[in-house]
Amino acid sequence: MDTAVDVTLIGTLAVVWLTAGLLADGLSTAGTALHMRRRARLLTGLIAAGAAVFVAVPVVTALTPGVSAAPTAALLPAVPALIVLTAGLRRLSRVRRGAGAFATAPLAPVPPGLRAAAAHPLIAAPLQVAGLAAVVGLPLAAGLVHLPGDGVPATTGFTGFAGVAITLVAAAVVTIGVRAVLRHSRLAPLVLAPIDRARERVRAGAF
Repeated sequence: MDTAVDVTLIGTLAVVWLTAGLLADGLSTAGTALHMRRRARLLTGLIAAGAAVFVAVPVVTALTPGVSAAPTAALLPAVPALIVLTAGLRRLSRVRRGAGAFATAPLAPVPPGLRAAAAHPLIAAPLQVAGLAAVVGLPLAAGLVHLPGDGVPATTGFTGFAGVAITLVAAAVVTIGVRAVLRHSRLAPLVLAPIDRARERVRAGAF
């Protein structure tokens, strides 16, 4: 199979998921509820496009003669993408609906609870990991790393690359995950602050 086709497929996969990851990273920083709703809608569209590319990989490779490395390269971002399509997309839908509740007041500031929900690690982190994993798969799609078979021993080439790829993706998961958790933990107290103040007023009134 033409290597250019493999690179195009995996390159498109990487671009879509990296773009979605960058957009999700700024979701909680939206200035108004209207901006957050627009970003959430665009992010939902990018996730759908990313899922469509995943479906296109086996379809295109099946219709094109020759051996293709694209399906194997697409396995790297498949796990984080699955998390996006389950838990992440569900949380994103909640954010979109929450921002949509302010449709009659588009310039209303984003409530702390909605901002904290938009910064949840399950929204941005899996998207960013999927994008980075797709980038790691590009050398495989480009033919720089050969799959076992066709004269390539199973103990060379792909095996060594797989070890490096797993290490890089694991490091990225830890880094991205810690960053997302720290950001979410900074916003979470803002949700509880009004409740704490209300409790203090109630206690003061009791005395």
